[in-house]
Amino acid sequence: MRRIDLNCDMGELPEMLADGTQEALMGFITSANVACGGHAGDEAMMRATIEQALRHGVAVGAHPGYEDRENFGRLELQLPLESIRDSVYRQVTALAAVAEKCGTRVSHVKAHGALYNRAARDKTVARAIAEGVRRWRQDVVMVGLAGSVMLDEFRAMGFRVAAEAFADRRYEKDGSLRARKFRDALLDRPEDAAAQTVRIAEGHGVLTREGEVVPVEAQTICIHGDTPGAVRIAEAVRSALVHARIEVRGLGNQEEATI
Repeated sequence: MRRIDLNCDMGELPEMLADGTQEALMGFITSANVACGGHAGDEAMMRATIEQALRHGVAVGAHPGYEDRENFGRLELQLPLESIRDSVYRQVTALAAVAEKCGTRVSHVKAHGALYNRAARDKTVARAIAEGVRRWRQDVVMVGLAGSVMLDEFRAMGFRVAAEAFADRRYEKDGSLRARKFRDALLDRPEDAAAQTVRIAEGHGVLTREGEVVPVEAQTICIHGDTPGAVRIAEAVRSALVHARIEVRGLGNQEEATI
């Protein structure tokens, strides 16, 4: 039976916690990437998000980004590599301390926003992220964009990795994500996101807007919590995977969920 992990970035928006959206999403995913106080989040949000994850049996991961809350970590910063290493270390250890208080451990790390995008194309930044994490622990899964140099760097640093694809983002012919500045960058219809997820999980790649097939091999698929109708998308994705007889399993199970 094929297996896939469903992940979602969490602990970023207090309103999603307050209105029940985050809790609802937890019912459909298997791994949560929790903001560590860099681009978003604080200790209270971390604790509330981890407690939700534990109630739903969802693996807890760290989601460090540029420490630029004003721009939500989505603006690329020209920081020295040492600063990136130190920032990542600071953020993952902050989440780890909260997780320990909640009686659990962090199972994976996925960079956020502009830091993630830069690491996907710049191996020196990817290595700086990995060095920051390794300074804390090495027995965690490093999540990175499928087919990117960041996965090669993470492996070279001795980490287990999980290649990531996206349920609700359109792809370009070169395998990159279509920029958000384009109106069709998001797949906001649940049936479209579900169909793309099943294609990826079954090893059939993704379809570009021109109808061309792009190979994408992934062990985890992201559903963006801030996509309009995210809960309906998550429900459709999970249902489609079950219907296709694809097992959904969290990154906490490192031996079988990652390569």
